[in-house]
Amino acid sequence: MATTTVRLDEADERILDRLALEYNGRSGAIRHALRQLAVEQDRQEALRSFLADWEAKDGPVDEAAVEAMSERYNL
Repeated sequence: MATTTVRLDEADERILDRLALEYNGRSGAIRHALRQLAVEQDRQEALRSFLADWEAKDGPVDEAAVEAMSERYNL
């Protein structure tokens, strides 16, 4: 397993210490955060792809419709 050094300010240290209690230590909290960031990025990429396909098929996307979908699906 690789080791990575991360420099944190005091506020980030407090956040990490709080999360460490829930995620089996500091390393567990960081691993969980990385996975969550990857999931979030995948969702954003899927949305961009969906919108590009939508525009190609049906023309420009209505910004109000995108906002409504974003709110409805927590995007």
